[in-house]
Amino acid sequence: MWPWSSRSPSATVTCLACGDGISRSAAREYDKYGNQWDRRDKEFEHLCPTCHNELCHQPRDELEDILVELHAGEEETETFLASYLATVEDRYGRVEEES
Repeated sequence: MWPWSSRSPSATVTCLACGDGISRSAAREYDKYGNQWDRRDKEFEHLCPTCHNELCHQPRDELEDILVELHAGEEETETFLASYLATVEDRYGRVEEES
């Protein structure tokens, strides 16, 4: 676990999306494993309220596993997106845009 000083509400954390520093008490916790209620032995990342509000808050079952499997952040963007789309279509069917 984190030392007490970094868990203090007055501590400053960094928004993982925009990089701004924000007080811990104003930040929103982000759990990349999708289960923020299971807190045992976890270290959370943080989002500022603005970036948190811009997130899609829909369930993301299996998303993190797919990102890890496809080496997100290690490939060129176009290569990764093509692999991601192909994987999602393979597993869940064709992706359709709403009009």
